[in-house]
Amino acid sequence: MVDDDLLRLVFTCCHPSLALEAQVALALRTLCGLTVAEVARALLVSEPAMAKRLVRTRQKISAARIPYRVPPDHELPNRWAGVLATVHLVLNEGHTATAGDDLVRQGLVDQAIGLARLLHRLQPDDPGAMGLLALGLLLDSRRLTRTGPDGVVLLADQDRDLWDRGQIAEAVSLLGEALRRTPTTPDRYVVQAAIAACHALAPTWEDTDWGAVVSWYDTLVTIDPSPVVLLNRAVAIGERDGAEAGLLELESGEGLDHYSLWHAARGGLLRRAGRDDLAREAELRAAELPMSDPQRRVVLRHLDGDAG
Repeated sequence: MVDDDLLRLVFTCCHPSLALEAQVALALRTLCGLTVAEVARALLVSEPAMAKRLVRTRQKISAARIPYRVPPDHELPNRWAGVLATVHLVLNEGHTATAGDDLVRQGLVDQAIGLARLLHRLQPDDPGAMGLLALGLLLDSRRLTRTGPDGVVLLADQDRDLWDRGQIAEAVSLLGEALRRTPTTPDRYVVQAAIAACHALAPTWEDTDWGAVVSWYDTLVTIDPSPVVLLNRAVAIGERDGAEAGLLELESGEGLDHYSLWHAARGGLLRRAGRDDLAREAELRAAELPMSDPQRRVVLRHLDGDAG
């Protein structure tokens, strides 16, 4: 039985007669406090399109007389995917805000981890719930090291002695159990947690097993070939095989021209490849698009370095 008020309402929004994206958008907007713009960025659509989608979803709920009530236990499995996806997107927005003054919205991170714990308690044998909780713990383990006096501290420069080893140990235990339960068809959240674990367990940036990271991204692409997954895979390939290889992968993708982090990643790879003029163009484009202010300051520092 779902005994947390917020989680009960998330299950209520995730009605199986609605498309999965509509379920998630409605839950994020109505229950989790995200604005229409934040929901749109989370789902990689324009703000006007998301506003129209939310209106259509509410109209469908009204026309079909879908009740806003907590579903009985036997209906929970049909809503599970939407609930997991909602909690995952809350975690993403909390871990790396898509706009605003702060890189991290810790309240959303705490909310997402709390909901993931409740989901794991509700279905303790479910690999998706295990993976989602493990992912949240691994990402949050770095909270003390991700910002500093000058703004964002990149992963390569973070003080790993300050990472929360208790959270990492709990996450790795959950991840191991989830992988044992999905030996041939890993869950998407389990794979994402495995990628995060590659970083959490590396003693230094230089010790990161980029071969393993790319291999896990190869697996994730078979489950979720979304533009953002392909972007992250390209960045990992750039670390494993060099900047030009990463650029080749990055520029073969589509659908992220309005995504600031795609341009920022491209700028970073171009700089490593010695193509500074093109890097500047990419970073200028990134700075024009929505991102958190701390992330924008990182991009602008690169541009100021050119000017200096």
